[in-house]
Amino acid sequence: VQLQASGGGLVQPGGSLSLSCRASGRVFSLNGMGWYRQSPGKERELVGFSTGSIRRYGDSVQGRFTISRESKNMLSLQMNDLKPEDTAVYYCNAVDSTQTYWGQGTQVTVSS
Repeated sequence: VQLQASGGGLVQPGGSLSLSCRASGRVFSLNGMGWYRQSPGKERELVGFSTGSIRRYGDSVQGRFTISRESKNMLSLQMNDLKPEDTAVYYCNAVDSTQTYWGQGTQVTVSS
């Protein structure tokens, strides 16, 4: 499975941004897809994950970010009310019964 993320960029505090992730390859085997992020000097953390009808979010983004599994191979992340602390490289993630897959990451910078 290959994951291609897109949609990062620069946004002002309080603004919105949307990310997309397209999976290719053995997408029929995927059990779930989600987003993680990593800031310099910090560990990679959960943003949101989708498994079937279940959605779970990291505490720091709950209520501001929404993930949508639009199809078996498409996942989006809508980010509202962005804060400077949301600045990070965002990684698309997918899992099947045996492996975890990561996309290349897309930079999101929240700054005035």
